[in-house]
Order: sequence, then C-alpha cells, then structure tokens
Amino acid sequence: MKNFIFTSIIALISFFSFAQGPAGAGGNAPNFNRGHVFGKVVDEQGKPVEFASVVLLKTVVDPATKQNKDILVKAQQAELNGDFNFKEIPVNVRLKLKISFVGYKNYEAPVQFEMPKMDPSSAPKPGQAPDPAVMAKMMAAFEKDLGNIKLLSDSKELEAVVVTSTKALLEMDIDKKSFNVGQNLVTSGGTAVDVMRNIPSVQVDIDGNVKVRNANPTLFIDGRPTSLSMDQIPADIIEKVEVITNPSAKYDASGSMAGIINIILKKNKKNGYNGMLNLSADRFGGSSIMGNFSYQQNKWSLTLMGMKMNMRNVTEGNSQRNSNIGGVESSVYQDINSKNKGSMFFPRFSVDYAATNRTTLTLAGFFGGGGKFSPTEDIKITSMVNNFTTLSNRLSESSREFNPTGLQLGFKHTYPKAGEELSMDFNYFGGTNKNDATYTTNYLNNGIITGTQIQKNIGSGSNKFMTFQTDYVRPLKNEGTIEMGVRAQLFELVNENNNTLKAVGTDVYKPIPSASTNYENQNRVYAAYVSISGKSVNKISYKIGLRAESSSYDGKLLNTNQKFSNSFPLSLFPSIFLKKDLTPTDQLQLSITRRVSRPNFFQIIPFVDFSDSLNITRGNADLVPEFTTSGELSYSKTKGSSTFLLSGYYKYTDNLITRFLSQEINPISGKLDLINTFVNANSSINFGIEGTYTNKLQNWWDLTANINMYNSKINTANIEKAQITDGLWTVFGKLNNTFQLPKKWSIQLSMDYQGKTNMPISQNQGQGGGGGGPMGQAQSSSQGYIEPFYGVDLAIKKTFLKNDLASLTLAANDVFRTRGNTRYSYGEGFSQKYYRLSNPQMIRLTLSIRFGQFNMNSMKRNNNQNQDGMQMGQ
Repeated sequence: MKNFIFTSIIALISFFSFAQGPAGAGGNAPNFNRGHVFGKVVDEQGKPVEFASVVLLKTVVDPATKQNKDILVKAQQAELNGDFNFKEIPVNVRLKLKISFVGYKNYEAPVQFEMPKMDPSSAPKPGQAPDPAVMAKMMAAFEKDLGNIKLLSDSKELEAVVVTSTKALLEMDIDKKSFNVGQNLVTSGGTAVDVMRNIPSVQVDIDGNVKVRNANPTLFIDGRPTSLSMDQIPADIIEKVEVITNPSAKYDASGSMAGIINIILKKNKKNGYNGMLNLSADRFGGSSIMGNFSYQQNKWSLTLMGMKMNMRNVTEGNSQRNSNIGGVESSVYQDINSKNKGSMFFPRFSVDYAATNRTTLTLAGFFGGGGKFSPTEDIKITSMVNNFTTLSNRLSESSREFNPTGLQLGFKHTYPKAGEELSMDFNYFGGTNKNDATYTTNYLNNGIITGTQIQKNIGSGSNKFMTFQTDYVRPLKNEGTIEMGVRAQLFELVNENNNTLKAVGTDVYKPIPSASTNYENQNRVYAAYVSISGKSVNKISYKIGLRAESSSYDGKLLNTNQKFSNSFPLSLFPSIFLKKDLTPTDQLQLSITRRVSRPNFFQIIPFVDFSDSLNITRGNADLVPEFTTSGELSYSKTKGSSTFLLSGYYKYTDNLITRFLSQEINPISGKLDLINTFVNANSSINFGIEGTYTNKLQNWWDLTANINMYNSKINTANIEKAQITDGLWTVFGKLNNTFQLPKKWSIQLSMDYQGKTNMPISQNQGQGGGGGGPMGQAQSSSQGYIEPFYGVDLAIKKTFLKNDLASLTLAANDVFRTRGNTRYSYGEGFSQKYYRLSNPQMIRLTLSIRFGQFNMNSMKRNNNQNQDGMQMGQ
C-alpha cells in the first residue's frame, strides 16, 4: 500500500514536471529536486551561530567497493541570524546533514521526507486531473523545517588564536554600496568628516560640508535619520559607510537628490568583555580621548562609549564684492582670520537582550553630552563707495552650546521560516541650544579708531525629532521577499534670537526687531511602503517598491504672532531595481526612483533678517515642493581580490528650490539692496559617469580609486533678470593607497581632486539659512562656480605590544596646503570672489590600546568577522 501511494505521488510530480517544460535530456526526465530543507543553528544559550558550515550529503552505493559513500549535494554558511536554507534538493535519496564550526562539536543527522498518509482512492485515475487539495498536501511533504539545531561546545581547550582576516573594502548590494572603514589610518582620532574624505563618490568641501555628485545627501546612523552633524560623530566608532545614491521605496521620499549616507557604528559581538582606549592630539592644540567598553554574556550584550574632544580650528581667507545698486558703485574687500575653540562630549550606550531564541529587544541612546564652541573672528574691511574709501575692523566673539539627548527602542522577531522577520523601532532625538555673540566694529582713520558700533545677539532654542517605524519581511517563492512598513515622523523646533545694537556715539543698546528671529514650528510626515523582490525566470533579480507619503507643518512667528501652515497631499513614489548576473563575476544593475523635497518653515516665512548687512535674507511663502526622478545604470566586475564598478546616472528635478540673490527694496531700510531669498527654478539636470576600482594589488598593497565626470545645470529661465548659464562639465577623483610594511609598519596615502564645478545644488538650504562665506555671505547654487583644488593626506602607523594590542598613528591632512577653496558668484548688479583655507597641514598623533578577555563563545561568533587581529582564546 505504501508503495502504491509513493508511486502515485511520484507520478503527480512527474506530471507537473512535464507540464512545466523540458527537464534534462530530451525534455522528458522527471524532476525529483523538489525538496526544501531549512533551519537555524544556535549555541547552548540559544544564540545564533554565525557562518557555521552547513553541508547536505546524499548516501549512495559505490559500484566498485559496494560500500556506502557520501556525495555532496549542497553547502552554505549560516547567515548572521543562524539561518540556513536549501532549495531544490532530491527527495528520492538518503540524505544527511552535517554542521561544523570552530569551538563546537560536529553535528550530524539524517534528513528524510515523510510521505503523508493518504487514502489510496485519492490517487488520480487515468485521465483524471489531480485534486488540488490532495496535491497541496503532497507537496507540503517535501517542506522540512528542522527547527533550531543546537551545537555543543567542544571541551578541548584552544591555544591563543590570532585572526587577521579583513573585510572587503567595497561591498555591493542591489540598492547600495558599502565601504568598510574600520582600519582607516588617516581618520584615526578625527570625526566622520575625515572619514568621508576617503570614501569613493563622496566630496568634502572646505567647510566640512559633504556632497555626493555635487549635492548634499541625507545623513543616517544605523539606518535611521539623525539630527547630529558629521563633525559630532567620532571616526573611531564607525564600522562602515553605506552610500545609497538612489534610495528605494523603503526610505523617506523627502530629502536631497544626492541620496543617503548611512553610517554604521561599531558593535561588539564577542562573549566576554573587551574595549579600546584612544588618545589623540594635533598641532593646533586639539585633543581627544575616547573609550569603548563592551560586555556580552548569555542573553545580554552591553556597549558603553564615551568621547571627549577638544577642537582648535583656524581659518584664513579673503573676499571681494563689487556691486552697482541703484547707480551707486561700491567695492568691499575683507581680510579674514578666524579661530574656533571648542569641546564636545559624546556618550553612548546600547543594550541587547535575547528574550527568546528568535526575539531580541534593544535599548540604546545618549545623554549628558553636548558641546560648547567659542569662535572668534578678525575681519579687516576696506570699503570704497564712489571712489571714497573707508576702513574698519570687525571683531566677533561668540559662544554656542548644544546639549543633545537620544533614545532608541527596538524589537526584532525572526520566524522559523528563513528570512521572515518583524521589527519595530522608536527613535527620539532632542536637544537644547543657546548662543551669545558680540560683534564689535571699529571705524578707522589713519589707524585711529573714530567710532565703535557693538551688536549683541543672544539666542536659545530646542528641538524634538521622533520617528515610529514598523517593518515586516516575508520570503516568497523563487528567492523572493515581500517587505512592507509604516512610519510616522514628528519634528518640533523652537528658536528665539534677540539682537540689540549700540550705535556709534551712544551708550544705549536698542533692540533690532528686524534682526530678531523668534519662531516655532511643527512638521509631520506619515508614510507607508511595500516592496517586492525576487528573481524572474530569466535570472533577473528585481526589487520593486511603492511608497506613499503625506506631510504638513504649522509655524508661528513669536514676535508678531503670525501663523503659517500648509498640508502637502498624498504623493506616490515608485522605485525599481533590476540586477542581472551576466557571469559569476559580472553584474549589471538598473535603478529608477522618484523623490521629493518640501520647503521647510525657515524657507517659507516672509521674515527679513537684517542681522548681517552683507547677508540680508528672507523666506518665500510661494515656494512649492520639488520632485526628482533619478536613474542609474551600473556594471560591476569582480576578479580575484579586485572589484570594478562603472555607473552612469541621470537626475532631473522639477521646481528646484534654490537660493537666489537679487536687487530689491529692503523693507527695513527702504533702500535698494541685495536680498538673498529662495525661489523655485524651472528645473535642474545632473548627469555623469562614475568609476570605482578596489584591489589588493599585492599582499602588502591595497588600492581604491574613484573618478566621477558629471554635468550640472540649473534652468532659471522662469526667474526675472536671472543670468542663464550653460551646464558645466567637471571631474572629481580620489585615490587611496594602503601599504603593509615589515615589522608591523603601515602607510596610507590618499589624494583627491575637484575640478571647476557649479555651486552644490542643495548647499546650505536648510534651516538657519545664510552661511558659506566670510561674514556669512550667502551663495546661490545657480549664480556661481568653484575653482579647482586638490589635497593630499598621509598617515603612518606602528603596531606593538603582544598580539598587536596597541598602535601609534601619525596622520597629516592637506600636506601641501592646497585645499583652499575659491568661489565666484555673480548676479544682477554684483560679483563676488572669496577664498578660504581651513586647518592646513593638520598633523595628528593617536595612541590606541585594546584590551579584552573572551570565552570560547567568542570563537564561534567572530571567526570570520574579526577585523582587529585581536587575540581570542579561552
């Protein structure tokens, strides 16, 4: 009877094999590779065993010896969560599963498919179609969930083992590029800004502003948006950087056309405890101390990090503006020297708790930190109006403080089915800030002070940024998945800024309402997305998604009690990603997405800020959102240790929001003046070709090279009196070399070059306005260009002590003082040139010491992941 049922099942499988087309020679061989086996590898505490070797064998009789022997069917490594998954395996042979990993006893068990007990009458008669319910029951018999497979620790003691393997510098995914930076020498003791200087595709200007393809990206930390800036993130806690030039539907549709930079922070995965201490000092008097301590045991994992940084920055430069406003010709020349003295404390903690084998809870955050900066500036000003020259000296002393607080709550649950998981996150970032500035302008005649004007600015503010997000991922057939989620983002901002002026010849400070910006606003964004990925019959991998977003904001000017509000309707943002493996080493990718950038409160409020006479700004209540459509085609090839990536990209933005300077009547003074505001340009186009190459040329030489040729243009034909400019072709390149020398010495040499280029398309367009030049002179994206410049960085590292637990790094940035930045801008009745050079020939010395004690479990979790070469033993 059993033989009859089994024969019926095989007959049904054969029937469907024939129905689906040829299989094997002649197209008429039945396909018995219908089995599916999956499970999860865990240790004695129920935690996943990452990268365990999982092998599926079949037992056959050797015709020569007539003895049983095992033949490999399939093999793979367990994933990060311990999952393994074998598809399309034979169901009509004897199978055996073997699992092994260093530090554990080998696991071996038979695998067999149990046929369902069925009534013989359920088998189809000749010429009769099979019963779908019966067929489903039969097919389910070939799905085998082995559950959690526990590996037992090997009782043998291991001697100290040194693991020296490193991750690839560049890792590719269907929708992002990842750069591992954990061992970057020139960034040791610095901030995330220094890290970005060595990431292919990423540009960093003289002010530390980060650009990707000549536009400012959105910053994420561990996959979530943040209000921190890159100079507030220590370089030594960064594990890798993900560059997402064309974000999928999973990510916020709002943001710049440059995409997303996601900074992944280092996390400890070793049982036991370990830590690191970094001490750093630079030639300008700056210093830092950073400590990192991690402990993991059983179900708990704890990480504590703290960094205290003292910064001493210097900037030198000059500026010249020529103008003709209302028939009055004038010229202003400035010689600028500025210094910024500050300190920052950045504490962080995270706790993971494995509540069950498949459920993990996370609590992370930072509090009690913050920073205080005291910038000073000395500007010598020569002004000429209708051939009459005046001299003045402006001295500014400022104090700025910020105190941030952050909290993250996370929940993650994985299901027995490989790849299925549910995650929920709550993120809160808040903080307070205050500033106090005094601007003293001395008017001179033959070197003698003839009058003094003093302006005082006192301000404070607070912000709250909260996100709620839920994501669910479920595997589908044909290696596919469906991913969906919902998200709510709430943002609140309060700012109070009061100015008083003591004019020449008086001792009384009078309020300046036109220079006092007091406001509050709330922004809300609600979104949902769904994304489906898989592989088509012609082996093309795809990821297709759709995101829906709606948003609104409310704001109020506290001085006048004026209220502003707006609601943006529901908009849809599709994304398409395709990948084709041409050969095992060659890959082709295509992506198309749509994104939006909505005007923020500061850009809209029609308030005239007269706090700086050379940077008069106001908002524009008529602004509308800008929408960007992006396409990118990439080809990658891997050969041995080398990876080559070539990408062509195109971005079109409709109603681009950009800064614009023009002559208007100043409502404060009633005179014709240069007013800096925001406008919607017709459009912008940005396209180019980018190549990235990484290779281990020799055992002692790692190389990363990147070159990007692009054209950018803003169409301002709709703006009255705007000067129409042609698109400008330019080139940007980077070269990074790391040399491993004898006796544990290593050298890193990095170079970058930026050709003549237009102003960054989204530079300084966020809240706060202004910024960018001497005395805060604003720059318009559509009214200027940047002269070429280049820079060279060099670092030398020596490791010492037993097991390389200590290292000393000497790094020099901008070795030849060539990263000076010269910008030209022009418009109706004005032209301007300014040059600045910040922190030239910065030399920094960093001492790093590591410590740790590990038990045997550290071996199994880090055998394939350790980057530190740290000793690991029992």
